[in-house]
Amino acid sequence: MIQSGEIVVSGAREHNLKDLHLRLPRNALVVITGLSGSGKSSLAFDTIYAEGQRRYVESLSAYARQFLGQMDKPDVDSIEGLSPAISIDQKTTSRNPRSTVGTVTEIYDYLRLLWARVGHPHCYNCGRPIEAQSAEQIIDQVMMLPEGTKFMVLAPVVRGRKGEYGKLFEELREQGFTRVKVDGELRRLEEDIALDKKYKHDIAVVIDRLVMRPDLRKRLADSIETAVARAEGLVDVEHVGREGGGAGGGPPERGEVTTYSDRFMCLHCGTSMPELEPRTFSFNSPHGACARCTGLGSQMEIDPELIVPDPSLSLNQGAILPWSTSASNYYEQMTQAIADKWEVDMDTPWEDLPEELRHCFLYGTNGEKIYVSYRNRYGRRRSYMTTFEGIVRNLERRYRETDSDWSREKIEEYMTLRPCPECHGARLRPESLAVKVGGLGVHEFTRLSAQRAIAWLEELELSETERQIARLILREIDERLRFLDNVGVGYLSLERAAATLSGGEAQRIRLATQIGSSLVGVLYILDEPSIGLHQRDNERLIATLERLRDLGNTVIVVEHDEGTMRAADHLIDLGPGAGEHGG
Repeated sequence: MIQSGEIVVSGAREHNLKDLHLRLPRNALVVITGLSGSGKSSLAFDTIYAEGQRRYVESLSAYARQFLGQMDKPDVDSIEGLSPAISIDQKTTSRNPRSTVGTVTEIYDYLRLLWARVGHPHCYNCGRPIEAQSAEQIIDQVMMLPEGTKFMVLAPVVRGRKGEYGKLFEELREQGFTRVKVDGELRRLEEDIALDKKYKHDIAVVIDRLVMRPDLRKRLADSIETAVARAEGLVDVEHVGREGGGAGGGPPERGEVTTYSDRFMCLHCGTSMPELEPRTFSFNSPHGACARCTGLGSQMEIDPELIVPDPSLSLNQGAILPWSTSASNYYEQMTQAIADKWEVDMDTPWEDLPEELRHCFLYGTNGEKIYVSYRNRYGRRRSYMTTFEGIVRNLERRYRETDSDWSREKIEEYMTLRPCPECHGARLRPESLAVKVGGLGVHEFTRLSAQRAIAWLEELELSETERQIARLILREIDERLRFLDNVGVGYLSLERAAATLSGGEAQRIRLATQIGSSLVGVLYILDEPSIGLHQRDNERLIATLERLRDLGNTVIVVEHDEGTMRAADHLIDLGPGAGEHGG
């Protein structure tokens, strides 16, 4: 009689199992132990997991099944009481260079959301904070000026750019504007304004000249909206001491200028920022990834030390490795021409050559022409003048342009994997790196270990509004980081590449991810999760397995560890021997 709440295995004969009949309790921690080769994995993975997975996949439509690997039916008479099964073994999670501990555990998805919602953008050029304001907010700020204050509303149409701008002035005249401020000086558009195109200029259109009064809001709103539309989101408000155009016809006395923007734009250097979205912080999306390394954080670069592996050799002895293996006379002629220009002996060891000459060989003549003389196949001397791009740039160009796999492999012999020179391994574009939460960019947070990240989150200071927005996101991040710490991998940083994890680390990270998913009624099967763990961490691992069970799941663990066996609700010992003597 089968009781609900049990998994009943009848007649298991997979591999070396000897017609096993078992009853396993559901929603319990079950440990399978025994000698190596006694059939533990055959029972747990090749029988129970394989059948649970096969039945779940078979319940899906034919269309869905074609995308999932179908498992063969194990050699067993029947298994009853099975749930959908998830196997957590010691195969590394992913070899994909884009997978990190943060992405595998899905913590990075929550971090992207947090930085997009409560992040403070900064200018990546000058480091100043950037704020966007709506036209309504700009009007509210200007309306706070004392009554009777005289001011001008300006649209800065040109900021620090070269040109004559005759066409611009003509356009402004036609649109009905009468005054412009050119390089700090107020000019009338009816004048003939001649600018020197060799110098940078600042041009702002005077949209309106106003005196602050309580009933000014409607006119001010129209002026600011005109300025924002005219200057791509920017508006200047300049305080005026007295009206110009008096008896002396001089310009008005000018006070301070306040710049406002309705976009994320640096008001000092004009750097604009896109609207913050979660994809802005994704290194797997073109909206967030560093343009140079496409979000990998590293790239293959020509290494000068591989081009000249033995600096004690001279040019004649083949110090420059890519040239010494080439059959072309061109490189020999170029070597001789550069040596003649610098008047050095071709038998001088590379390490004794002047620094400037070595730089010339590696990085070229910087546009300067050199005289190359050679003998053609008829023995006649020929010569020509040419520039030289340098060995490093030559190999980089050929690597970029070639379609030949052989050529690429050949050039890769002189390349090493180095951090990207633009993002320095952070994987993100400069705009994304300049957004801060609690003074840290998202890339700086991912460099913290899980334990230090938990402590940082506890000390994070947010405003009341930000705390309300981020409350649920912070809870999810904190929970997932604690799961990592509880399974004994709290020392790992979130930026750690998944491909560099050991089998045990990868398994425990997947275990933490499963706890984070909070699934109920699932059959989990684990393969020696305690491997490589110190006894102190073992108790935390057992507590994690018990938590997984307490959520309402069945946990089957293949294990040799005594502590795990003692913690089990149900213990199965396979044997008595290994191979044909087991099962």
